[in-house]
Amino acid sequence: MGGRLRRWDTPTEPEEPVGGYTGAPGRRRNRLRLLIPVLAMILAAGVVAVVSQRAVRVVDDLAKCRIDTTAMIPQQGTMLGVNLDWERTALGQHRANLGHAPAVVVQFSDIPYDTAHWEHTVNAAEQVRQHGAILLLTLEPHAGLDAMSDEVIARLANDLADLNEQGTPVIVRFAHEMNGSWYSWGQQPKRYIEVFRKVAGAIHATAPASQMMWAPNYGGGYPFTGGQFEALPGTEDHRALDTDGNGRLTMADDSYEPYYPGDEYVDWAGISLYHWGNQRPWGNNEIPENTKFVDMLTGNYRGTAGDDHEIPDFYQEYGVKRGLPIGIPETAAIYTPSRGGAAEVDIKRAWWGQVFSNEFHADHPQVKMINWFEWEKYEVEIDDTVDWRAADSPNVAEQFRTDLPTWVLHADDLPLCG
Repeated sequence: MGGRLRRWDTPTEPEEPVGGYTGAPGRRRNRLRLLIPVLAMILAAGVVAVVSQRAVRVVDDLAKCRIDTTAMIPQQGTMLGVNLDWERTALGQHRANLGHAPAVVVQFSDIPYDTAHWEHTVNAAEQVRQHGAILLLTLEPHAGLDAMSDEVIARLANDLADLNEQGTPVIVRFAHEMNGSWYSWGQQPKRYIEVFRKVAGAIHATAPASQMMWAPNYGGGYPFTGGQFEALPGTEDHRALDTDGNGRLTMADDSYEPYYPGDEYVDWAGISLYHWGNQRPWGNNEIPENTKFVDMLTGNYRGTAGDDHEIPDFYQEYGVKRGLPIGIPETAAIYTPSRGGAAEVDIKRAWWGQVFSNEFHADHPQVKMINWFEWEKYEVEIDDTVDWRAADSPNVAEQFRTDLPTWVLHADDLPLCG
């Protein structure tokens, strides 16, 4: 979470858990039509023996137009969301700072979770519902993929159904950055796909007002050697990731495709893109290169931070070829208050000028969600405090509001409830 330096460099230790903070046209499936066969598949796999009654109740609610799931992927425009520091800024305060309610709000949770832990998500979902937004729930299985038992998955599906019934639409970003080597679910493509499919199947069957986001880490620096959970030579995982068959893992190997669960399981493809500075030492206050954002998204980045031209074009592969809506779950530009260099507003404005440019929007219509990372926090990778904020930063908020284009969608623009 939070602009991790691994987008350019690999940390030596896995990130600490962050759960528990309070606080395309033509390919959309008709969830109601597919409910019965998907439910049968899940039951046959032994995942959820208790979902059928829950599924019927949710279907009944959807038939009454509680949540219009088609509005969760807008036909026109791009939803503006926020990754919020819940302990520091209430959603209502962020809405006041932004001038609008964000269309998407991010919450993190560990999984498996206990009742007390899930209450944090319930509280966040209630705030999100009150503002008419979508909850983007990032689920982190820090205990490992084997901890995702049938019972854990069934409980998750039922809990999401409860959130849906109460009027909160949810997009689940499960086990993100699975192509990295720093998480306990990382670089295990076969097992990851198996678990993602079971989670997606249960959620699609039980909570039709919830959708699944598949979100690998940006491939610059792949295969991220040195992490605790990297795939080792001679293992089945290493062989699966060696897409060019030369016996070694390099940036020439596909950093995304080996982890892809399949079109029927994925509703969104997401990738987080940050500006950490232009060169070592990372974290310095520097204006981002002019086309850095789009170059990272499309696998065309060659600049002062490195040469990433060998990684796939994420937008083309998953937004165009597969017709998936593309989400940017997290983005921001680094400003380190303790360091000299460019001014905060100049750095951030240069970044959001790329992210929210009319040219980018016209050329990439499948990008349906962009979430700004609204945190001021200590970043262990640079041993310093970083202010990533835009709308909640008193120094840049007014300029951010002024610069947002008309095609940006807020919660009030989404007819989520019929």
